[in-house]
Amino acid sequence: MFQSVLVANRGEIACRIFRTAKRLGLHTIAVHSEADARARHVREADAAIAIGPPQARDSYLRIDRLIAAARESGAEAIHPGYGFLSENAEFAEACAAAGIIFVGPPASAIRAMGSKAGARDLMARAGVPVVPGYEGAAQDDEALAAAAEAIGYPILLKPALGGGGKGMRRVEGAAALADALAAARREAASSFGDQRLVIERYLDRPRHIEVQVLADARGHAVHLWERDCSIQRRHQKVIEEAPAATLSEALRARMTAAAIAAARAVGYVNAGTVEFLVDRGGGFYFMEMNTRLQVEHPVTEMVLGIDLVEWQLRIAAGEFLTLRQETFVPRGHAIEARVYAEAPERNFLPSTGRLQHFRPPAPSQHVRWDSGFEQGDVVTPFYDPMLGKLIAHGETRDRARGAMQRALAEFRIAGVATNLAFLLAMTADDRFAAGDIDVQALDRDLESFLPGQRPATPRMLAFAAAAVVLERQTNGPSRSPWREIGPWQLNLGGGEELVFATGAGPWTVIVSAGAPMTIRVDGATFRLTSLVLRDGVLRGEIDGVRFEVLVQRTNETITLVEGGEVVALSAIDPLGGARLASDLSGPVTAPVPGKVTRVIAAEGQSVGRGAALLVIEAMKMEHTIVAPRGGVVKRLPHTVGDFVVDGAVLVEFE
Repeated sequence: MFQSVLVANRGEIACRIFRTAKRLGLHTIAVHSEADARARHVREADAAIAIGPPQARDSYLRIDRLIAAARESGAEAIHPGYGFLSENAEFAEACAAAGIIFVGPPASAIRAMGSKAGARDLMARAGVPVVPGYEGAAQDDEALAAAAEAIGYPILLKPALGGGGKGMRRVEGAAALADALAAARREAASSFGDQRLVIERYLDRPRHIEVQVLADARGHAVHLWERDCSIQRRHQKVIEEAPAATLSEALRARMTAAAIAAARAVGYVNAGTVEFLVDRGGGFYFMEMNTRLQVEHPVTEMVLGIDLVEWQLRIAAGEFLTLRQETFVPRGHAIEARVYAEAPERNFLPSTGRLQHFRPPAPSQHVRWDSGFEQGDVVTPFYDPMLGKLIAHGETRDRARGAMQRALAEFRIAGVATNLAFLLAMTADDRFAAGDIDVQALDRDLESFLPGQRPATPRMLAFAAAAVVLERQTNGPSRSPWREIGPWQLNLGGGEELVFATGAGPWTVIVSAGAPMTIRVDGATFRLTSLVLRDGVLRGEIDGVRFEVLVQRTNETITLVEGGEVVALSAIDPLGGARLASDLSGPVTAPVPGKVTRVIAAEGQSVGRGAALLVIEAMKMEHTIVAPRGGVVKRLPHTVGDFVVDGAVLVEFE
């Protein structure tokens, strides 16, 4: 085994690799951009080297600077993590040329699988089913349009290189193709440095099932069962689980055999993942092979009791697999949820800022939290906004789901918006409980999964008010005259007024503390006794009947889950002048920091409500800015390439 490893990555995955490397006694080396100089992965490494400005193209995507950092630090090996250069054959070759071990497959395998066109052809020759499509060298609009017509709409555009859903576009018909091609090429060039595209037939409501494989240099390969990654939004995975809940044993056997055949067809070495789409009739099709460690690898580790990073390092050091296929039997079920700094109610726009309060759930044998952040760290606009991955394990899928919900409710985060309420709603949804969600479900019917779209019952409003009062009592000063006498109002009856905003509008709740706590809302009165709020769970009795409610709070958003009912509320300061609706009278401003990649509108142009005005790229994703109302464009102060801060004026109207 080598003695030192440099991780050519950042954030959560760098911290994850360091954890195993240190357990194995290796010297760990971090690299960082200027924006990450004080990041957690830098703090946790034994040594750290600066590699450039904040933009990834000038730092984490610079092969020359990474190789120079490895030489300067004396690193014997480089682990690429996921994303960035993890599936870049030139990077693997540069490591070999410099005499540095690349912790991953050989460059030939990366190149074979990194080209979607070449991979499709190779898999077809290896007997692995592939989706009908086009991967030709002709990349002009006319050639791609002709291919799309031959395949038949709807189609899916995909970058020829790269993965992770970046640049993928569903196109319903020929009229929408030109704009989709332009957008897909921009994202492909930005994320992978290559704007070539492939086209595939768009399968209706498939599931996304992937098989984890490990292979060594002498051709021994094993599969580590499968993961279901069907819960996706804009081709980005949100929740993953292992094993797949609805896969028959016969289909599982065929898919795992196909995954091993795919790995052997390219002479694969190290850890990799073969991804398939499974149609409603039970047919499965090769989608791509990720020649790296997957974001969702922890669910496999939880059910099999294996450390995939350790085996990556051992195989890279020349060790042979001592694992045998028959030894792998999943123990229970594991579910992973990706916790993001983003605002689901604002079309999942990324959120930036300092983590003023950041308390994840306590780890246990059933709960794991992998993150690259701690309290006080800053979420910047330059990288993916994932705060971390929450993994829950249980003897059964239902128990794993319950552990996941309780852990989600324990989070306490302030400083950025998060998708925690959305994750709670997803895991409580009947469709998820039944294992009946396909890869298109969220994009097809997103509003039905958003907790803010559901009405709040008086009962849930009462629970929200009780939670606010109890949390304030717990976190407030230990001795205060105001706490001693309880809530009061001059010349009025006792009672504290709380205001909550929901999708249906503001609600006023009157709370009279004491035993019992009396809460009045919308003409109903509730008496709550034996109240306890601990670790994200509110327990007590309401009018003599026991209850248990999950309570999760992020900034001013409170999410409550009772049984299958999920509701998200905003706590409003009645004296603070908080706006319950957006003010549409001013200019259009940037909802997130980012770079202007396209200006669609023109000065003097008349636009309608919802018309596309310009496109901003933030945290590796494109966001189209639309008109909040009809009007005439007066001024467009920014051009393509400009970097804009949060709140910057983008469009002024007459």
